[in-house]
Amino acid sequence: MPSEIHDVLQERERSNWVRLRTLVLLRWFAICGQIVAIFVAVRVYGLQIEVGAAALTILASVLANLFFSFLYPENKRLSEREASFILSFDVIQLSVLLYLTGGLSNPFAVLLLAPVTIAATVLHLSSTVVLGILAIALTSLLYRFSIPIETATGDVLMLPALFQFGFWVALVIGVVFLAIYARQVTNEMHTMGEALLATQLALAREQKLTDLGGVVAAAAHELGTPLATIKLVSSELIEELEAQPELLEDAALIREQAERCRDILHSMGRAGKDDLHLRTAPLETVVREAAEPHLGRGKQVAFFIGVDEESDDLQPTITRRPEIIHGLRNLMQNAVDFADSKVEISATWTADQITIQISDDGHGFPQSVIGRIGDPFVRRRRGSIDGARRPGYEGMGLGLFIAKTLLERSGAKLNFANGRRHGHAGWAGQATGGAIVSVVWDRILLDRTAQPGKGALGQNQPIIS
Repeated sequence: MPSEIHDVLQERERSNWVRLRTLVLLRWFAICGQIVAIFVAVRVYGLQIEVGAAALTILASVLANLFFSFLYPENKRLSEREASFILSFDVIQLSVLLYLTGGLSNPFAVLLLAPVTIAATVLHLSSTVVLGILAIALTSLLYRFSIPIETATGDVLMLPALFQFGFWVALVIGVVFLAIYARQVTNEMHTMGEALLATQLALAREQKLTDLGGVVAAAAHELGTPLATIKLVSSELIEELEAQPELLEDAALIREQAERCRDILHSMGRAGKDDLHLRTAPLETVVREAAEPHLGRGKQVAFFIGVDEESDDLQPTITRRPEIIHGLRNLMQNAVDFADSKVEISATWTADQITIQISDDGHGFPQSVIGRIGDPFVRRRRGSIDGARRPGYEGMGLGLFIAKTLLERSGAKLNFANGRRHGHAGWAGQATGGAIVSVVWDRILLDRTAQPGKGALGQNQPIIS
């Protein structure tokens, strides 16, 4: 995982997710609902409640809203502490209002679940736990203590003890369940968002490197002829200026510097030219280009390039797309990381499909995660094995997700499996072992020669900055 991707994801940690305006607006809705509920209870149903104390409780919420609205701008994003304080205030205010209006006999007690659910989606785990404990504690107090509601005839409206106990249990379970449920869903959405961001950054990085290499190589290609001319002319001058040592030295210097320019441009242009003919390449070339950074890491990397029995022997010519190269490179990196000594890369094709298979002789994918490979942030690894194989590795579990996402974007279908060390002959005619990743495309998606209407490449286009 490149460090720049890690830095961007660190900046997207769960903080400052909610605007003050959002909570203020929700509180105004709650205030209006509380006023309407008390008005209907007193005027329509004639219930006897502590109207004065209830009005003061609602007034406290109104003043809090006005305070925050005038003190801070509408677009302010709340910090962890500020959001926790506001949600805690809401829980306490609602609990006091419920105490004045029947406690758990009041059906509106279910609204205590709302602040906890909001906290689970926008706050860190510690703040959510504190708010949940506060809500459960106040619910328990309301179960024991409250001012009952009386009708106009003096009858007390109160649920039977068993129903009150059941309601209390339901609220406690609701606080815990909804907090866990909301947090889990939010975490998965947040994780997927981070993973997709990392994928976009990885692809953008690969595209920039490809473009940069193309620009440099194009310069090397275009400057090749004039540099060769300078070298030829300087060589002729050297022959003609043998009797003039001062000028001879200058001509020799010109030839030497021309050769140096040629060597520099040649070394800088290894990544490929921004040449239409080099935007496509044989399948083997693309596979070897993807594997190149991992060939010198102490593991044997064997290539098997061959035609399938059902196809002709014409190797496909495919587009050198950054997502394909980067995706395959991530899979190959994973194989080299966990291989004991050898990684085998096979590229085969039929009339309809192109298949690339990457296998290693390591311990394979853990059974606990093999069904979830491709999900972002899969962290349940075998510490004793993986730690020994990749000491000091601090990956974020995004490598396979990025590879899978990029390759599927190109139309590929991926399959992850484990081989068997004994008793199973693989595509190389040898016993397989470790992890096996198969990447399969419909040939028409990659092979330019198989795409209808694809004729000559045409003239190279100038690079426009």
